[in-house]
Amino acid sequence: MLKARQDTAVVILSYNGRQWHEKFLPGILAEAPSGYEVIVVDNASTDDTPQYLATHFPQVRTVTIQVNRGFAAGYAEGLRQIDAKYYVLLSADFEVTPGWFPPLLQAFEQNPRLAAAQPKIRYWREREKFEYAGAAGGYMDALGYLFCRGRLFDTLETDEGQYNDNVEVFWASGGCLMVRAGQYHAAGGLDPELYAHMEEVDLCWRLRRMGYTVGAIGGSTVFHVGGSVISYGSPQKLYYNFRNNLLLLLKNEKAGRLLWLLPARLLLDGVAALKYLISGNFREVGVIFRAHTGFYRMAGYTLSQRRNFRKKHGNVWAKGARYPGAIIWQYFARGIKTFSQLGWKPKSL
Repeated sequence: MLKARQDTAVVILSYNGRQWHEKFLPGILAEAPSGYEVIVVDNASTDDTPQYLATHFPQVRTVTIQVNRGFAAGYAEGLRQIDAKYYVLLSADFEVTPGWFPPLLQAFEQNPRLAAAQPKIRYWREREKFEYAGAAGGYMDALGYLFCRGRLFDTLETDEGQYNDNVEVFWASGGCLMVRAGQYHAAGGLDPELYAHMEEVDLCWRLRRMGYTVGAIGGSTVFHVGGSVISYGSPQKLYYNFRNNLLLLLKNEKAGRLLWLLPARLLLDGVAALKYLISGNFREVGVIFRAHTGFYRMAGYTLSQRRNFRKKHGNVWAKGARYPGAIIWQYFARGIKTFSQLGWKPKSL
């Protein structure tokens, strides 16, 4: 067990990540005196990343994983070996800004029920815009679709200070996720079987079912390159998008709601496949079919996870921070392109 030298361990999962460490580690380390230690979890890199870190950043301690089983599994195994009060799960392709950490720490210290939170995440290549994977905090709608303050589907907003407040969210981005270590482990941690997409949503949902709050902290900003684990728009991304969203519902949704919601979502996925078919995107049709096959293959495992969590924590269901409408209707039928236009205000922390 590696004990962090500070209360907070900023844990960077790295697979052949030398290019990102060269670019971003100096800035991350420059901010470390504000209250954290940087630990790199090397996920069985095949390049010279471990040697590069040892030579150029000897103050950074490493945890080595021998076999790469994916993003979620890498973090799950790495965090089991790190003892700290708080973790910050920070993807290697993130740039931090001066003063990014104190607002996060302050939010946790002032609110003992806050179990997980994220900063504002902006796009590294178009720096005034929010970034796809998290933006200013994540939500789920009545049908189980995910969206963010600052990003509805593929529409990214410009950050004009409209989301500088601290609010409750349904889920916080796994790209830069601060979480209480004790609650992380009590909830069961990241599910390695989800591989590399929506694993943080699953974790946040379980934390909320335990009675904790998840937040977005508007006084902290980081930048994300994006697409370094799974490229945006790739078949692999589409596969995990469809498969893992269904698995989230099966694991965490109320049984009564699940009886109608799961068939509805399978039907809506069929509509999406039909749309791809009509437009001649045959590859995407095959990806959705494979995603559903993967969902059925993992259903038994997911139901066992559902039962195990209920035995440990009781039959408690998360309340609040869930948009009561259908985001697909608002976006595609009504033409609403920004979170503010929804007219739905989240609860302040």
